[in-house]
Amino acid sequence: MELTLIPESLGASVALCLLLASAVTSMITASLGAGGGVLLLLLMAMWVPPAAIIPVHGMIQLGSNSGRAVLTRHHTDWKTIAAFAPGVLAGAGLGAWLLVELPAHLWQLSIALFVLYLCWGPALPKAAFGPFGVFVASTITSFVSLFVGATGPLVAAFIKQMHADRFTTVATFATAMCLQHAPKALVFGLAGFVFREWLAFILGMIAFGFAGTWIGLHLLRTITNRRFSQIFNLLLTVLALRLLWQAVSALL
Repeated sequence: MELTLIPESLGASVALCLLLASAVTSMITASLGAGGGVLLLLLMAMWVPPAAIIPVHGMIQLGSNSGRAVLTRHHTDWKTIAAFAPGVLAGAGLGAWLLVELPAHLWQLSIALFVLYLCWGPALPKAAFGPFGVFVASTITSFVSLFVGATGPLVAAFIKQMHADRFTTVATFATAMCLQHAPKALVFGLAGFVFREWLAFILGMIAFGFAGTWIGLHLLRTITNRRFSQIFNLLLTVLALRLLWQAVSALL
């Protein structure tokens, strides 16, 4: 099988920019907890064909989060992951069955408002963070991620509510997103998307992302849990406000 180093729809200069962006955005997520995946999605949307954005971004994020999950595995809350995993299967299965085009503004508005609530509103009841609550959150976000690819901030905000330690937050979020991105290869492959022409580019993005993750985790050690929480909430708020603006703009 012949691999194309650079997809036909991307030039060498654009591919290089995206490779560097993969390193920078992975560093952001590793050091600040979230935000890198959405930022990379925005940059890819400028050059990558619309039909390829979500499946290609999903595979890149799978690789990037896998590297972060391995490097931080000793901090992962495996009880949360055990409840999260079945929800991924349920959400992805439902999404693969329906595979419909959902109104983007509906999910953008819903995600934005809920992220803002999780960051600044009253704490959710403890039952929401039990096994069933995590399962429900995983099912919903896994379903939505197949269509909009922007559920990272919501998953991050939900997990942050459960953990005060910055390394536990980063590690658990990385593992959760690995699980959420994994079914995309199967779902989009069955739907007819050809990953072959993007494979070399995806592997390059993952390699650059791993380098960024390594740098970001070293930066994470230099800040306190309190400072991390403040930066984390502000970053998620900016992302949520952007989604809110997109949703409102689409409705007007």
